[in-house]
Amino acid sequence: MSLDHDESHGDHHLPAVEDWPQGFGEASWWPFVTALGGSGFYVGAALFVLGRNGIVSPALGPGVFIASTVAFLAGLYGWLYHAFVVDFWEGEAEDHGFPLKLTMLLFLGTEVATFGAGFVYYFFIRGSDVWSREALPELVVSGDVLSSLVIVNSLILVASSFTMHFAHRALLENDRERFVRLLGGTLLLGIVFLAGQVYEYYEFIVHEGFTLTEGAYGSAFYGLTGLHGLHVGLGAVLLSIVFVRALYGQYSAEKHTGGAVV
Repeated sequence: MSLDHDESHGDHHLPAVEDWPQGFGEASWWPFVTALGGSGFYVGAALFVLGRNGIVSPALGPGVFIASTVAFLAGLYGWLYHAFVVDFWEGEAEDHGFPLKLTMLLFLGTEVATFGAGFVYYFFIRGSDVWSREALPELVVSGDVLSSLVIVNSLILVASSFTMHFAHRALLENDRERFVRLLGGTLLLGIVFLAGQVYEYYEFIVHEGFTLTEGAYGSAFYGLTGLHGLHVGLGAVLLSIVFVRALYGQYSAEKHTGGAVV
């Protein structure tokens, strides 16, 4: 975006000619498109539940979810591309890393509150009469497999945090080859985790008949694990963007805030 000034614009920035919509200065529709797609996830999930109960068409929920995914990814791409990618090397070395990192820490605080509320619900119904021991599902057939899968997936998440940390350290040391390699490894671990969760859901739903509408326990389990999987999936999308940018030569020891925040 241009920072030039002229008499007609005074102290204001010139219109962002490379952004959309054009002619509205710093305005952009991309955050709105992204938020619209993100909101559609919740609408699609609600319609999916209603579809299973025969209130709406069973295909409506998945359709809304797919359309929301397309809108979310398109908005996220446009937002990040115009905000960070286009003029990446034309800007000066970053000196605003701390405010951006502080913003990410505040965001993580809201995440703790969100998952905290989910766990409060989980333990509340676990200690109430709504959730009796007899109502717990008996997962005998695939119990050993799923127990091992949970342990492996947990180890994968822990390993991905280490690979991401050392990728950032490599970037600060201007070792781009190691940075790209470790960043790609982190992305791969995230994808493997998501594949494991999909397999876990498959075993529960198809082989055990344990679905989202299976009472209070089903709501708690799929609500918490689904929300976590959604966060890992979004993290994989953001890491994919960072990884592609890294392959194109972006990021350095002086300009690394985008990768560090993700």
